[in-house]
Amino acid sequence: MTKEHSPDRLDVKAFAQAGAHLSGHETLLKYKRLAEEAQGLHPDLRVDWSADGEMRATHGVEGEIWLRLTATATLPMTCQRCLQPVDVPLEVDREFRFVADEATAEALDTDSEEDLLALSREFDLRELIEDELLMALPVVPRHDECPTPVTLASRDEDFEQASAEKPNPFAALAGLRKDTPGA
Repeated sequence: MTKEHSPDRLDVKAFAQAGAHLSGHETLLKYKRLAEEAQGLHPDLRVDWSADGEMRATHGVEGEIWLRLTATATLPMTCQRCLQPVDVPLEVDREFRFVADEATAEALDTDSEEDLLALSREFDLRELIEDELLMALPVVPRHDECPTPVTLASRDEDFEQASAEKPNPFAALAGLRKDTPGA
Protein backbone atom coordinates (compact mmCIF):
# COMPACT_ATOMS: atom_id res chain seq x y z
CA MET A 1 0.00 0.00 0.00
CA THR A 2 1.40 3.41 -0.98
CA LYS A 3 0.74 6.37 1.19
CA GLU A 4 -0.18 9.61 -0.51
CA HIS A 5 2.08 12.47 0.57
CA SER A 6 0.91 16.08 0.44
CA PRO A 7 3.29 19.06 0.29
CA ASP A 8 0.82 21.09 2.38
CA ARG A 9 0.74 18.64 5.31
CA LEU A 10 3.75 16.39 4.96
CA ASP A 11 4.45 13.69 7.54
CA VAL A 12 8.21 14.07 7.20
CA LYS A 13 9.14 10.86 9.04
CA ALA A 14 6.78 8.68 6.98
CA PHE A 15 7.98 10.46 3.82
CA ALA A 16 11.63 9.70 4.65
CA GLN A 17 10.93 6.11 5.74
CA ALA A 18 9.20 5.48 2.41
CA GLY A 19 12.09 7.06 0.51
CA ALA A 20 9.36 9.03 -1.21
CA HIS A 21 9.57 11.69 -3.89
CA LEU A 22 7.34 14.68 -4.53
CA SER A 23 7.59 17.30 -7.25
CA GLY A 24 5.60 20.18 -8.56
CA HIS A 25 5.33 22.66 -11.40
CA GLU A 26 3.19 25.39 -9.87
CA THR A 27 2.24 28.96 -10.57
CA LEU A 28 4.27 31.59 -8.73
CA LEU A 29 0.96 32.99 -7.47
CA LYS A 30 0.80 30.09 -4.95
CA TYR A 31 3.83 31.61 -3.21
CA LYS A 32 2.46 34.92 -1.96
CA ARG A 33 5.60 36.32 -0.27
CA LEU A 34 7.76 35.46 -3.27
CA ALA A 35 5.19 36.93 -5.68
CA GLU A 36 5.33 40.20 -3.72
CA GLU A 37 9.00 40.54 -4.67
CA ALA A 38 8.23 40.27 -8.39
CA GLN A 39 7.64 43.19 -10.72
CA GLY A 40 4.92 42.54 -13.27
CA LEU A 41 3.45 39.15 -12.38
CA HIS A 42 1.72 37.03 -14.95
CA PRO A 43 0.17 33.56 -14.59
CA ASP A 44 2.84 31.86 -16.75
CA LEU A 45 5.52 32.33 -14.07
CA ARG A 46 6.31 28.99 -12.43
CA VAL A 47 8.10 27.43 -9.50
CA ASP A 48 9.51 23.98 -10.25
CA TRP A 49 10.48 21.90 -7.24
CA SER A 50 11.21 18.39 -6.07
CA ALA A 51 11.69 16.83 -2.65
CA ASP A 52 13.15 13.46 -1.72
CA GLY A 53 12.95 11.85 1.70
CA GLU A 54 15.55 9.47 3.04
CA MET A 55 16.61 7.70 6.23
CA ARG A 56 20.38 7.85 6.79
CA ALA A 57 22.72 6.12 9.17
CA THR A 58 25.48 8.44 10.43
CA HIS A 59 28.27 7.42 12.81
CA GLY A 60 26.55 4.12 13.49
CA VAL A 61 23.27 5.83 14.41
CA GLU A 62 20.37 4.71 12.29
CA GLY A 63 17.26 6.59 11.55
CA GLU A 64 18.26 10.16 10.81
CA ILE A 65 15.52 11.79 8.78
CA TRP A 66 16.67 13.78 5.75
CA LEU A 67 14.92 15.80 3.07
CA ARG A 68 16.56 17.03 -0.11
CA LEU A 69 14.89 20.00 -1.75
CA THR A 70 15.55 21.46 -5.19
CA ALA A 71 13.61 24.39 -6.57
CA THR A 72 13.91 26.81 -9.47
CA ALA A 73 12.01 29.90 -10.51
CA THR A 74 12.55 33.00 -12.59
CA LEU A 75 11.40 36.21 -10.99
CA PRO A 76 10.83 39.45 -12.91
CA MET A 77 12.47 42.28 -10.98
CA THR A 78 13.87 45.76 -11.62
CA CYS A 79 17.55 46.15 -12.42
CA GLN A 80 19.02 48.52 -9.85
CA ARG A 81 21.56 49.82 -12.35
CA CYS A 82 19.44 50.72 -15.40
CA LEU A 83 15.96 50.50 -13.78
CA GLN A 84 14.72 48.24 -16.59
CA PRO A 85 13.03 44.84 -16.09
CA VAL A 86 15.37 41.91 -15.48
CA ASP A 87 14.49 38.22 -15.13
CA VAL A 88 16.31 36.86 -12.09
CA PRO A 89 16.84 33.07 -12.06
CA LEU A 90 16.56 31.49 -8.61
CA GLU A 91 17.92 28.06 -7.79
CA VAL A 92 17.89 26.08 -4.55
CA ASP A 93 19.50 22.70 -3.86
CA ARG A 94 19.57 21.99 -0.11
CA GLU A 95 19.44 19.11 2.33
CA PHE A 96 17.78 19.27 5.72
CA ARG A 97 18.06 16.94 8.69
CA PHE A 98 15.02 16.66 10.92
CA VAL A 99 15.31 16.36 14.69
CA ALA A 100 12.72 15.71 17.41
CA ASP A 101 11.73 19.32 18.19
CA GLU A 102 12.67 23.01 18.05
CA ALA A 103 14.67 22.84 21.29
CA THR A 104 16.83 20.01 19.92
CA ALA A 105 17.32 21.85 16.62
CA GLU A 106 18.38 25.00 18.47
CA ALA A 107 20.75 23.09 20.78
CA LEU A 108 22.44 21.21 17.91
CA ASP A 109 22.46 24.09 15.42
CA THR A 110 25.74 25.73 16.48
CA ASP A 111 27.73 22.49 16.27
CA SER A 112 26.03 21.13 13.17
CA GLU A 113 27.11 21.74 9.58
CA GLU A 114 23.77 20.68 8.13
CA ASP A 115 20.51 22.61 8.26
CA LEU A 116 18.28 21.34 11.06
CA LEU A 117 14.50 21.50 11.20
CA ALA A 118 11.99 20.28 13.76
CA LEU A 119 10.13 17.09 12.89
CA SER A 120 6.45 17.50 12.14
CA ARG A 121 3.58 15.34 10.96
CA GLU A 122 2.05 18.35 9.21
CA PHE A 123 5.11 20.04 7.73
CA ASP A 124 4.37 22.73 5.11
CA LEU A 125 6.81 21.91 2.31
CA ARG A 126 5.63 24.83 0.16
CA GLU A 127 6.51 27.24 2.96
CA LEU A 128 10.04 25.80 3.06
CA ILE A 129 10.28 26.11 -0.74
CA GLU A 130 9.19 29.74 -0.53
CA ASP A 131 11.60 30.52 2.33
CA GLU A 132 14.53 29.05 0.43
CA LEU A 133 13.70 30.88 -2.80
CA LEU A 134 13.34 34.15 -0.89
CA MET A 135 16.79 33.63 0.61
CA ALA A 136 18.15 32.99 -2.90
CA LEU A 137 17.02 36.45 -4.07
CA PRO A 138 19.90 38.78 -4.88
CA VAL A 139 20.32 41.79 -2.61
CA VAL A 140 20.68 43.99 -5.69
CA PRO A 141 18.98 42.60 -8.80
CA ARG A 142 20.71 43.67 -12.00
CA HIS A 143 21.57 42.64 -15.53
CA ASP A 144 24.99 41.18 -16.22
CA GLU A 145 25.08 43.73 -19.01
CA CYS A 146 22.33 46.33 -19.15
CA PRO A 147 20.43 46.53 -22.48
CA THR A 148 20.56 50.34 -22.49
CA PRO A 149 23.51 52.61 -21.72
CA VAL A 150 23.58 53.59 -18.08
CA THR A 151 24.15 57.24 -17.23
CA LEU A 152 26.41 57.25 -14.21
CA ALA A 153 26.59 61.03 -13.82
CA SER A 154 23.92 63.64 -13.56
CA ARG A 155 24.00 67.31 -14.32
CA ASP A 156 21.71 70.06 -13.20
CA GLU A 157 22.41 73.33 -15.01
CA ASP A 158 20.45 75.41 -12.49
CA PHE A 159 22.50 73.98 -9.60
CA GLU A 160 25.77 74.65 -11.41
CA GLN A 161 24.73 78.23 -12.27
CA ALA A 162 23.70 78.95 -8.67
CA SER A 163 27.02 77.57 -7.42
CA ALA A 164 28.98 79.71 -9.87
CA GLU A 165 27.17 82.89 -8.78
CA LYS A 166 28.02 82.42 -5.08
CA PRO A 167 31.31 83.91 -3.96
CA ASN A 168 33.86 81.47 -2.67
CA PRO A 169 33.91 81.80 1.14
CA PHE A 170 37.64 81.15 1.21
CA ALA A 171 38.29 84.09 -1.12
CA ALA A 172 37.33 86.44 1.72
CA LEU A 173 39.79 84.67 4.00
CA ALA A 174 42.53 84.99 1.39
CA GLY A 175 41.80 88.74 1.23
CA LEU A 176 42.16 89.02 5.00
CA ARG A 177 45.45 87.23 4.86
CA LYS A 178 46.82 89.71 2.31
CA ASP A 179 45.78 92.64 4.53
CA THR A 180 47.58 91.20 7.56
CA PRO A 181 51.17 92.52 7.94
CA GLY A 182 53.85 89.82 7.98
CA ALA A 183 51.67 87.34 6.20
